[in-house]
Amino acid sequence: MLLPRPFHAGTDTVMPWVRQSIPLLMLLCLAGPCRGELPTLAATELDWLGARIYASECSSQPDCLVSWNAGEEFPSLGIGHFIWYRVAQQGPFTETFPDLLRHLQASGVRLPDWLQPPVSQPWPDRSSFLAARQQPRLRELQALLEASQREQAGFIVARFSRSASGPEWLAAPTQWTKLQAVGNAAPPYGLYALIDYVHFKGEGTNPAERYGGEGWGLWQVLEAMPPGGAQPLEDFVAAASEVLARRVANAPAERNELRWLAGWQKRVAGYRPPASADLR
Repeated sequence: MLLPRPFHAGTDTVMPWVRQSIPLLMLLCLAGPCRGELPTLAATELDWLGARIYASECSSQPDCLVSWNAGEEFPSLGIGHFIWYRVAQQGPFTETFPDLLRHLQASGVRLPDWLQPPVSQPWPDRSSFLAARQQPRLRELQALLEASQREQAGFIVARFSRSASGPEWLAAPTQWTKLQAVGNAAPPYGLYALIDYVHFKGEGTNPAERYGGEGWGLWQVLEAMPPGGAQPLEDFVAAASEVLARRVANAPAERNELRWLAGWQKRVAGYRPPASADLR
């Protein structure tokens, strides 16, 4: 039986999450007939991926690592703007920052005492968060997030690993075939497109992440792709742009998501490789 190669970061000392991801991706074959492989990531490609996400989310600016955007009800933290809800807060998006803290801890990153999991989000609203920007906790948090960029990139990749080995994908051969085709297109850009989109807009399997009954995650993008296309990465970019436009059309008017659409579509257009791309 052919097992899919796990994501890796070059050497065993680079990322403890590598060993954790191996059994997750093996599930793609152990739960049924193996349907092919996804490519691996070298250490340089992991750093490149993290830098791309940091540039997309934060324009690579350290101050942006601790943000609370106007119109949002939660802070967005780190190179991937991971969401951190208040205690008992409900929202339409998947919360990711508490899982990031656990990942950092498991990866050997020393967390400040006040951030030891489980920890509650301490700012009740955006104004209190902004007022605390120069206080010790937020300065300490920014320094932590600035120093752990590779580990944060590893967390983003590990999230995709879990997504790709979920039961929904195992039960949907057409979706898996499209995912595999995109992941193997123009290495490492196709794999970057999948990983970034899951981080950026989710897996698409969370029933809470819907506007008007329609989702906007990776699942919906793959559904919108034509089967068996000769240019799967181009098809993915086109489908993602379409799905994001549909999300904006379905979004509640008070969220004014149209202000973000051009940036979102520019981000997915960046999944196409330049002609001279060579990261290896």
